[in-house]
Amino acid sequence: MGNLRYRILSIVALVAVSIWALFPRTTTVRERNAQGVFHDTTFTRVPLKRGLDLQGGIHMSLEVDESKGVVANKSEAIDRALKVVRNRIDEFGVAEPVVQKVGNDRILVELPGVDDPERARQLVERSAFLQFQITDKTNALEKVLPRMDQIIRSKGIVAASPGSTGGKAASGGDTANAAISSLFSTDTNKAKAGTDTGATAKGKGAAADTSAAPDTGLLSGASNGPLSSKIQAGQMPGEFFVANADVPTVARYLDDPAVKAALPPGKTIHWGTPDEGEAANVTPFYVVDSKPIITGEYLTDAKPATDPLEGNIVQFTLSAEGGRRFRQETAKHINDYMAIVLDDRVMGRPPVIESAIGTRGQITMRGQPLQKTQDLALVLRAGALPVPLKVVESRQIDPSLGKDAIKDGIRAGILGVGLVVFIMVGYYRFSGMLAVAALALYVLFTLALLAGFEATLTLPGIAGFVLSVGIAVDANVLIFERIREELVSGKTVRAAIDEGFRHAMSAIIDSNVSTALTALVLFEIGTGPVKGFAVTLIAGIAASMVSAIFVVRTFYLLWLNRTRGAQTLSI
Repeated sequence: MGNLRYRILSIVALVAVSIWALFPRTTTVRERNAQGVFHDTTFTRVPLKRGLDLQGGIHMSLEVDESKGVVANKSEAIDRALKVVRNRIDEFGVAEPVVQKVGNDRILVELPGVDDPERARQLVERSAFLQFQITDKTNALEKVLPRMDQIIRSKGIVAASPGSTGGKAASGGDTANAAISSLFSTDTNKAKAGTDTGATAKGKGAAADTSAAPDTGLLSGASNGPLSSKIQAGQMPGEFFVANADVPTVARYLDDPAVKAALPPGKTIHWGTPDEGEAANVTPFYVVDSKPIITGEYLTDAKPATDPLEGNIVQFTLSAEGGRRFRQETAKHINDYMAIVLDDRVMGRPPVIESAIGTRGQITMRGQPLQKTQDLALVLRAGALPVPLKVVESRQIDPSLGKDAIKDGIRAGILGVGLVVFIMVGYYRFSGMLAVAALALYVLFTLALLAGFEATLTLPGIAGFVLSVGIAVDANVLIFERIREELVSGKTVRAAIDEGFRHAMSAIIDSNVSTALTALVLFEIGTGPVKGFAVTLIAGIAASMVSAIFVVRTFYLLWLNRTRGAQTLSI
């Protein structure tokens, strides 16, 4: 009796967990609107999603963006970019996407059920090239500003209008303009301990009141030039501020090839992100060493997290080689400021290096929603694009199958399951009814497993589900036939049931394992609908083992307990 109670409680627990896994969830995310005010956005998430063939989605075509330079071998570049884009999409939370090369110069991306096309567009276009660069300590810009002013006057460079492209590039019109500050967890790896100490390279500049930075005045010695009159020195080496109204003009000046050539060798300029609060009317830029001390190629992992003090953060880990190089380089730059540059934009104000930094670090998001934090971690984890990409076509697409095909497929699935139920009840009678009752639980368990895998229902997936229904009752057929044989040999009903389950077990395991191995092969080498079919089949096999063996036997034991050991069995 105790064993029976344990079995019943286990089934009830499985049913409860399955219902919980399939129940739609209401999720609340705190976001900031265009006016900078935080608000809570609530949406309902359905665990089981539908694929492109059942609900449609977004279609995007990507090509190499040659506006920043000619790419010699587009086909090879697309091949390398394809892997990065596929990794990003796979982690985007969209199951069963289509990511494939078309011709020699285009990538096709189709995402089922995505309701935020702009976010998906930014995700696939973003280069995510991460660099760590030391800010300039030699006053390089101050020394050449008179020369730059002279070049601008002699060439007659026209100031850009506030609505120009350069202004957008400077002030940050994309997702990279989030006001992000950076802190880095260090592992000093002392000779004896050899472990991470968890100290931080706190950004003294970032901690200072940025609203005071523009009050440092115009640059001395060159304050009357077209460029120098619009620049103000910051509080740290290599930091400068420009009024937001002057950003398009300054960006136009700094983008001129002759002005760029005047900058000393080994130095480069990156725009930063506008600060918040009182200093929100200025945009910083930084003069940094051209050679980074390390790049994102050594980054092995990046995860979003929340800190009670810092808020949303992205924690990252470097490889062993990357950690060794980072530790060596940062040890040479103690008390220097290190800019964290993502896609040529400085993320927040550079922190000061207080001690050698090893394999662990974090990028602290300043007031940004969790979704932006997740996206940044995703693109860093997936890697940088080898070449810049641009979306040349983007549109919503309807289901690829059409309503008639979807209806016919669902009708065929219902008819197949109905025939299975009819045959089981008609041939095995009472025992068949127990198998059908277990089959209902099997459907629930399978759908819950698919929801746990975050799988997407496609028409091939539904076909795999119907096929697994046949596999589920196949185990019951083996068991029932063995029970019949034991009853014919003269054994009691209880003994026949026990022997039937015991002798049929080896055949059930062999057939299910062989089918599961085939499904695993399809999952590894298949893509799109083929992979969906394999996932559904594997989930069905796992659920069938539980329903056909554990649940049906529990039903038998419950029936025997209530009938006080029946003398006959309807089978």
